[in-house]
Amino acid sequence: MKALEGFQKGVHRVTYAVCAVGMFLAIPLMLITTFDVLGRAIFNKPLPGTLELSEYMLSIIILLGAAYTQQVKGHVAVDFLTSRFPVKGQLVCKIITDILCLFVITIMTVYGWIEGISETTVTDQLRVPMWPFKTLVAVCGLMLWAEFLTDLITSIMSLGRRK
Repeated sequence: MKALEGFQKGVHRVTYAVCAVGMFLAIPLMLITTFDVLGRAIFNKPLPGTLELSEYMLSIIILLGAAYTQQVKGHVAVDFLTSRFPVKGQLVCKIITDILCLFVITIMTVYGWIEGISETTVTDQLRVPMWPFKTLVAVCGLMLWAEFLTDLITSIMSLGRRK
């Protein structure tokens, strides 16, 4: 029990720290977008590479925040049917959903890693290598997988206590 709590706290801390990095990337994203709009509107000269940088920063922000969103249960959930189930039925549905999510995220993580380490291309305008962004899919997928694993273990333990 103590080991599970320690694992869960460690996963939560890492997830929060990584999400904080993503939050700070929102500031340069806003700044380059503002300078691009002002440069285009006032001087008729846009900031070169803004589109590429915005695309990559936005993907980083989303990837770094996915596991934290799972941690705080912020993902969209439709429970109009399962909310009518007894508590034990809801827990069984949650366990099944967590297992399916772990399966899908495992596939995403493995293929994200394969794509990331084999990527050799660069962006068109700024010549930024694309492999770090594709590898980030695997790293963030692993963090999301860990969050779902802690949820699954918690649900199984709750189901065991419901006898």
